[in-house]
Amino acid sequence: MRIYDVMIRDVTAVAQDETVENVVRIMASQFLSGIPVVNEDMRVIGFVSESDIIRAVVPGYFSLLQSTTFIPDMNQFLKMAAKIKDKPVREIMTHPPLVVNENASLVHVADLMIKHNVKVLPVVDEHGRLLGIITRTNVVRAAMEGYL
Repeated sequence: MRIYDVMIRDVTAVAQDETVENVVRIMASQFLSGIPVVNEDMRVIGFVSESDIIRAVVPGYFSLLQSTTFIPDMNQFLKMAAKIKDKPVREIMTHPPLVVNENASLVHVADLMIKHNVKVLPVVDEHGRLLGIITRTNVVRAAMEGYL
């Protein structure tokens, strides 16, 4: 089975000039851990994730944040968040983005997600235009339902 059969089609994408603050609001309201960044032709030109935003807020401390013993200085965190909130998302997005073609197999997608430690991948057509997203949950659900 290909990912086209299990991907999420109704997705939100943002332009590269969207502010970090608005992207965070969109992600929070839609319970997304990341969102595709597209150009005017709906071609995926980047991807912004929670990890990208945290790295931008506390550069150099990202690996420490993953430690259970590290407690960041909240005042410093808030100051840095305030500094980046009005920046365009193009300044912090991952580019070029990791994307998958609509005809990719679920096994291939699962492998990419594990190797690159990502939760969401944009799904594109042969021209790089956004068709949807595939999440780890989509892959696991498909596996449990016997689609792999």
